[in-house]
Amino acid sequence: MTHTTSTARPGAEPAAGGAAGVAFPPGFLWGAATAAYQIEGASAADGRGASIWDTFCRTPGRVKDGDTGDVACDHYHRYRDDVALMAELGLDTYRFSVSWPRVQPGGRGPVNQAGLDFYKRLVDELRSRDIEPWLTLYHWDLPQELEDAGGWPARDTAARFAEYAAVVHDALGDRVRYWTTLNEPWCSAFLGYASGYHAPGRTDSASALAATHHLLLGHGLAVQAMRAANPSVEVGITLNLYATSSASDSPTDLDYQRRIDGLANRLFLDPVLLGRYPADVVADLAKVTDFGFVRDGDMAMVGSPLSLLGINYYSRYTVGAPEPNVVAEPYWRPRSVWPGSEDVRFLSNDVPRTAMNWEIDPQGLTETLRRVHQDYPELPLYVTENGAAFEDVVAGDEVDDQQRLAYFDAHLRACHDAIEAGVPLKGYFAWSLLDNFEWAWGYSRRFGLTYVDYVTQRRIVKSSGRWYGDVIKRHGLPAE
Repeated sequence: MTHTTSTARPGAEPAAGGAAGVAFPPGFLWGAATAAYQIEGASAADGRGASIWDTFCRTPGRVKDGDTGDVACDHYHRYRDDVALMAELGLDTYRFSVSWPRVQPGGRGPVNQAGLDFYKRLVDELRSRDIEPWLTLYHWDLPQELEDAGGWPARDTAARFAEYAAVVHDALGDRVRYWTTLNEPWCSAFLGYASGYHAPGRTDSASALAATHHLLLGHGLAVQAMRAANPSVEVGITLNLYATSSASDSPTDLDYQRRIDGLANRLFLDPVLLGRYPADVVADLAKVTDFGFVRDGDMAMVGSPLSLLGINYYSRYTVGAPEPNVVAEPYWRPRSVWPGSEDVRFLSNDVPRTAMNWEIDPQGLTETLRRVHQDYPELPLYVTENGAAFEDVVAGDEVDDQQRLAYFDAHLRACHDAIEAGVPLKGYFAWSLLDNFEWAWGYSRRFGLTYVDYVTQRRIVKSSGRWYGDVIKRHGLPAE
């Protein structure tokens, strides 16, 4: 495999901290993130079982252009070169996920040692380059056999997840310091089981709410399983959170803001950090579910004490009540992901957007970080994903992605604003290290600091990647 870097950085200033720029606190971690199904490929290699995404990708019409993760970035075979690329960028830490069906092909029972050994090799390679491994146990690739047995709406899946977590921790706990249980359980539950936009493609709101609870229960059980082996393990969960705004100060618009904030944010923050579901959200969902899937002792397990919280941030929701005879602008997420509030009106703001049609709103990141710090018990916070898709153009050995560079610059300044306001933000992970399989969008959307030619597997570090490397080196941003 080859990848290309360049000392020239078109349009990018050298980063500088101190009086000349924006300095980040000592010990602040600079990282990049990926996910197993999006980059590994090798979907049938060395005993890996099928995941719900393998099945979903083979269902006509589910994924753009019929793309699959069968090869992706071929990271499974090229991980040493990719770790070398990380070292060139100067990453302090690398956040990756373990493929559950690579370790337990059926989601239960015997371990596939060949699959587990891949992650041992990856972690050892990272350690040899002084890059801190940050391991995510679940980034959406549920073993298909468990989905066939009921999936996340079935309580047993939570128990199976805890067993899997214990297996991975037993194998890698001596060399991995940071652990994340779940990545974005909102997406797993609502995109997977309410809208069907993601795998497994089911469309039942009540099942999505049951899935929400069992994902969070599995998280708590996994935390307890790892703490039983190592009481000092540094473990958390990653939630995708949104700043929310109301279309106006009218009571009805404000109520819809409350509803969407409840479904997108508080339905996950409150149980994990406070040990309870928000009463107003439970009331909003009364016609969908009675929350009968919650059993005695569950909420104490879900609220197991954490070492840290990961926050993924991409955009803001501006919402209001429906207006008679007004057709709302189509939104990028189906309305079925908002059970009980399907008639919510999403408003467009006059701001730039990414290739995903997501509004670019760095201030929303500051707001989100400050809100979590102010409303919940204090924990070290990490931005575990933040990034943008744009149309990239390759010119020789260059990809001059100035829009993405500006996006990262603005959001890192937003992070610094939060730190200045007293938020205990301890690190930042750019999404993503590599262009990759972007779920239902297939390979049509690129988020990477590094361009990937999917035919040749050539890597080209983009201008944003070189700029980010300079930010890391100087531990700060240039003066505006």
